[in-house]
Amino acid sequence: MGTGSERARDEVRVVVHPQLEVLQLLRKTKQGRRSIDLDPQTVATLRAHRRRQAQEQLAFGAGYADSELVFRREDGTPVIPHPFTLAFKKAVRDAGLPAIRLHDLRHTHVALLPAAGIAPKVIQERVGHHSAGFTLDNYGGTFPSQHRETADRFAALVGVSGGSSATAD
Repeated sequence: MGTGSERARDEVRVVVHPQLEVLQLLRKTKQGRRSIDLDPQTVATLRAHRRRQAQEQLAFGAGYADSELVFRREDGTPVIPHPFTLAFKKAVRDAGLPAIRLHDLRHTHVALLPAAGIAPKVIQERVGHHSAGFTLDNYGGTFPSQHRETADRFAALVGVSGGSSATAD
């Protein structure tokens, strides 16, 4: 984290309504602005979304607030967080999923990557943390199946065979 003066340079206040101001943090750390790899389907979805935004900008005309925000209203201004959060909660409920906060999607993403065999350093760089240790300390929860798999893999490495591991108390 930077000093207060560094952080202040990275803040932008955007008025989206006369009584509502949204604070946008452009980044919290130097790792905050980064490029990450995305799968082809996500890239295609984002490109289609950008095309829709370009059409909205043309339709809106000269008063459009030109920004590079991925999520913005039809006039280009930032999405007001509360209604966006309510819409997300409704979408989750309508899909029959357990209640989850929007930011929990980031936590879920980070927590599942180790189970997929992704190296901690890669996860740290992907999410912009200052160290892999921080990532592991905060998101390094394990799943019971990982402990069983670890025991089985170790047994295979040292030449012990014989089915799935048992839990020792």
